[in-house]
Amino acid sequence: MDGASEIPVVFDCAGEPLLGILHPAADVSGDIGLLLVVGGPQYRVGSHRQFVLLARALASAGIATLRFDYRGMGDSGGSPRDFEDVAPDIRAALDCFCREVPAMKGVVLWGLCDAATANAFYALTDPRVVGQVALNPWARTEAGEAGAYIKHYYLNRIMSPAFWRKVFALQFAPKDALKDFMGKWRQSRGAASSMAVVDERPLPKRLCDAQRGFDGRLLLILSGRDLTAQEYLDRVRESPDWQRWFESSSVDIRRLDEADHTFSRATWRDQVAEWSRDWIQALSETKD
Repeated sequence: MDGASEIPVVFDCAGEPLLGILHPAADVSGDIGLLLVVGGPQYRVGSHRQFVLLARALASAGIATLRFDYRGMGDSGGSPRDFEDVAPDIRAALDCFCREVPAMKGVVLWGLCDAATANAFYALTDPRVVGQVALNPWARTEAGEAGAYIKHYYLNRIMSPAFWRKVFALQFAPKDALKDFMGKWRQSRGAASSMAVVDERPLPKRLCDAQRGFDGRLLLILSGRDLTAQEYLDRVRESPDWQRWFESSSVDIRRLDEADHTFSRATWRDQVAEWSRDWIQALSETKD
C-alpha cells in the first residue's frame, strides 16, 4: 500500500485537536479494524518507523488501521500525559475510526509497553473493543524493576563471555558493580514492603484485574531480551489468578527469544506484523 492511500484525520478530544493517519483496508471484506495506540513519549510513527510499516502491512492485508498522536504529542494539541490518563484520547480516536470506517464490526487495540497497559484498562469500558494485541506490557513497580535486574540482568551478565573478558583484562570495577547490585537488592526489598501500605492498588494488581476482566481475546507478544517483558512475566507467575488467565484459551502467546523491547530489527518487526495480521484475520473469521 502506498502513501497516497493514507488519509490524515483530525478529531477532537476535550477541546484539543488530535491528528491521526487512517490506513483504509485494501480489501473491504475485513470487518475488524485495528487502532494502534502508541506507548511511551513517542508519536504515531513509532520506533524504527514500526507503526507506519505495521499499519501499511495490515491495511494491504485487508485490516483498516488508524494510528494517532495523544494530546501533547506529535502533531496533536494539549498538554502531555502518561499512559494512566489517555483513556479519553483512545475513545476519541476510536470514535473517529468508527465514523471513517462504519462497516467495522469491532476493533482490536494494539500497543507496545505502557500502551498495552493503557489498552487493557480502556478495553473494559468500550464494547467495540473485541481484541487486544499486547507487546511487552508495562507492569513496573520500583521493587519489580530492581528484582528484574537482579534476576535477569546480573545473572545473564555473569554468564556472558564478554563479562569475563573484561575481568581478565582488568577492565571491570568490582566495587562499583557490587554497589549497584546491593542498591538494586535493597530497592527490591524496601519497595516491596512499602507496597502493602499504599492506599491505591499497585499497577500489577490493576493490570491483572484488567486483563482477566476483558471478555475478548488477547494476543500477547513477548521479547526474550527485554526486562519489561521479564518483569511482566515475574508478576504473572506470582499471582495464581493471573497465571490461570495467562494459560487460558483467551490468550494466544508468541515469543521472540532474541528480540529487544522495541523489536528493532527488520526480521523481528516483520514477524510481529505477520503474527498481528494472522491473529486478527482469524479473530475476524470467528466474528462472522
